[in-house]
Amino acid sequence: MKIVIATDSFKGSLTSFKAADAIGKGFLKVLPKTEIVKIPMSDGGEGTVKCLIEATEGKYFKEYVSNPLGKRIEAEYGILGDGETAVIEMASTSGILLIPKEKQNPLYTTTFGTGELIRKVLQRGYKKIILGLGGSTTTDGGAGALQALGVKLLDSKGKNIKPGGLYLKELDKIDISRIDKNVKNTELILMCDVNNPLLGHQGAARVYSSQKGASPSEVKLLERNLLHFAKIIKRDLGKDISNIPGSGAAGGLGAGLSSIFNTEFKSGIEVAIEITELSRRMEETDLVITGEGELNFQTLYGKVPFGVAELAKKKNIPVIIFVGNIKKDTEKLYTNYFDKIISLTSSKILKEEAMKNAFLIFSSKAEEVAKLYKEGVLFET
Repeated sequence: MKIVIATDSFKGSLTSFKAADAIGKGFLKVLPKTEIVKIPMSDGGEGTVKCLIEATEGKYFKEYVSNPLGKRIEAEYGILGDGETAVIEMASTSGILLIPKEKQNPLYTTTFGTGELIRKVLQRGYKKIILGLGGSTTTDGGAGALQALGVKLLDSKGKNIKPGGLYLKELDKIDISRIDKNVKNTELILMCDVNNPLLGHQGAARVYSSQKGASPSEVKLLERNLLHFAKIIKRDLGKDISNIPGSGAAGGLGAGLSSIFNTEFKSGIEVAIEITELSRRMEETDLVITGEGELNFQTLYGKVPFGVAELAKKKNIPVIIFVGNIKKDTEKLYTNYFDKIISLTSSKILKEEAMKNAFLIFSSKAEEVAKLYKEGVLFET
């Protein structure tokens, strides 16, 4: 038999590669002659570079850039096997895992490092960039990235505003006279796992900034500041960035970048499915296994498991999903897509233990599932 394992990463515990290894190990203990095809996936967050580079036999590179609080770090990016397309994940430069929880605050975190990495890629001569927008700790509308690319965001005294969402309110004028000359000739594809616009009740500040450390009053402040930022961009650059679907991802990073680049917002999982050739590799497959950290209402809106399951269902292949945790009252939403839902956490295994011993628990759970599958009763239990 043939099994395709195409999971997302399990944030804080396992990469998509490690998760696929653990699941494969468990199945092979029970079904040793099974052909296991591992296709680690990503929808734009952590692991995007490795997913796409490994799938196309591309190459990795590293550069020193700024983290969300300005500290110098080494960030990795890649070039696809075509030798022409660069892949960057903003999680590696402006991501929430890069700074301790007590220092996370979108009033002060910046996307400057992401802009630095884009600029270094442009200087190497690449004219096409895929940028993953997941896993951010910022809500600066991409202002920091614009500054790193040579855009001057000036206050009323003609000085560059400080980094972070707090200081967007001080923006008085935008000067692009010294913008990186390669920007206008570059195609920028933005991988999104959400369709939220920059502003409004479903926007970057109101939906996501509280997860990044903002208080209720700070959420309102960030919304006002992003609105001001969008108005100045429209006045000075002639671009309306306020309601573009997907522009609310990564704290509005894509919104800001779309004011200067030739951008295209795309579903992150659709990009990954295309580049990894997942459809072709699912041919003559008996079972598809996917997974993510938490099964919740957002899974149906462009997350890895939904994209994988939707494709498998078109091919009439049963789908199992492994999840770290199931959000209360959401399991019933997914019966049309997943034939079996396996949670690592339970009344006996708490979240902390599951994250700490994820590989072993994954492997053990997969072995249990494989036994039920072999006996022909998995989808009856």
